[in-house]
Amino acid sequence: MALQTIGVREFRTHLHQYTKQNKEPIMISSHGEPIGYYIPVSRSPQERDFTALLEATKKISILLEEEGVSIDEMVADFRDARRQSDDG
Repeated sequence: MALQTIGVREFRTHLHQYTKQNKEPIMISSHGEPIGYYIPVSRSPQERDFTALLEATKKISILLEEEGVSIDEMVADFRDARRQSDDG
């Protein structure tokens, strides 16, 4: 399989497109001569999971603040609910 070759101006002009959508390495050339390579890196599932967890934490914090609920109140409610389920 041949490596995709793109001129440096084309690569620079469409940098976002090539770096976000391309899954294969690209050879970058200037005046027909290779000057470098772009090699995309895939994020691991753990990185995606961690990023998603951070985003969820931010959203929950915003919702709690909007509702005027403190973390301490939420923990106390959780403990009460747990005690009730253990008793029941």
